[in-house]
Amino acid sequence: MVKKIEPAVTPSEQQEVNPPAAANQKREFSAKSWAVVLSWAGTLLVVAVLLSILFKFNPFKTDAKAAEPVKVAESNPVELPEISRARADYALVRAVDPDTILPEGTRHFAIKYTVEEGDTIFGIAGKFGLDAESILYANYDLLNDDPTFLSPGWRLTIPPTDGVYYKWREGDTLDKVAEKYYVDVNDIIRWPSNHLDVNMPSTEGLEYVMIPGGYREIQSWIVPLPYTSGSGATRVIAGPGGCASTNYALIGSGGFIFPTSSTSLSGFDFSSYHLAIDLSASTGDPVYAADSGTVVYAGWNDSGYGNLVVIDHGNGWETLYAHLSQVYVSCGSGVYQGGVIGAAGDTGRSYGSHLHFEVRLNGGFVNPWSVLGY
Repeated sequence: MVKKIEPAVTPSEQQEVNPPAAANQKREFSAKSWAVVLSWAGTLLVVAVLLSILFKFNPFKTDAKAAEPVKVAESNPVELPEISRARADYALVRAVDPDTILPEGTRHFAIKYTVEEGDTIFGIAGKFGLDAESILYANYDLLNDDPTFLSPGWRLTIPPTDGVYYKWREGDTLDKVAEKYYVDVNDIIRWPSNHLDVNMPSTEGLEYVMIPGGYREIQSWIVPLPYTSGSGATRVIAGPGGCASTNYALIGSGGFIFPTSSTSLSGFDFSSYHLAIDLSASTGDPVYAADSGTVVYAGWNDSGYGNLVVIDHGNGWETLYAHLSQVYVSCGSGVYQGGVIGAAGDTGRSYGSHLHFEVRLNGGFVNPWSVLGY
């Protein structure tokens, strides 16, 4: 057998015919590397531009001011223009408003008020947004719980809020005072003008304290007036208007109407210290019998009622009409429900024209609103 001999091929020729795979891979790697580098370079450039825009910073711009030398002011004073006196005065003048308006709820201290002609406890209380009782509490030494006892020129203490403005006494404690006036002790401690440390409250040096929301009983300033044998009287009426025992001319129905044209309050409501209601009425307005009955008091009364009419209704009920300017009935007169018995006024211990109206049952006091349907 004859062998076929292939012609020999040199290494260089072999490389030209079939280049090695490693060389191809090296070229591909180099191309990719440059692409990545260029990509990152572009990204960094974009970021740098954005940051320079964001912070307004130009790294290529030199700060010319930084290179300048620091200038030192000359020691010689600089002459200033002369100020016009009139202009300076005008600039410094401030208009003063004598009326100080405090926002509601911001006053924390008691103030003084001088009583003027025509003032009433209710009018004064209304000026300061307070209850009349709060004025009485703060001025007991002067008024003795009597709202009718005012005189022009008197100086009243006006508390900053409703409650008891209390003069501190030796032996007082915060707990005892709070219990006495029906409040939480913390209400006293936290009131700003009392200046008490909320953590360690000390009463040393206290002269007055505000007890917000506190209250007490007020002494009645008009003497109760039970009267007539038919109603179980226990005391004699003071004053010339009292009547001797009388026979019943008329018997009431047990139902009551308003004794005035107005049905609104003009002063104190019924309470433990004011056993009546004060109805709005101007001087001279007619006053009506709330029910039929017999007049057992007609005329002046010395205990504070002024001109007074009392009607015994013959069934255990009595009604009382005080501070009248005129009395149109007399002792023993029979009156019908709705009949005019007098005119409203401001006589006796009164704080302004109104009708003081009481209702009694067997000598005890009844809230008039309960029998008038309110």
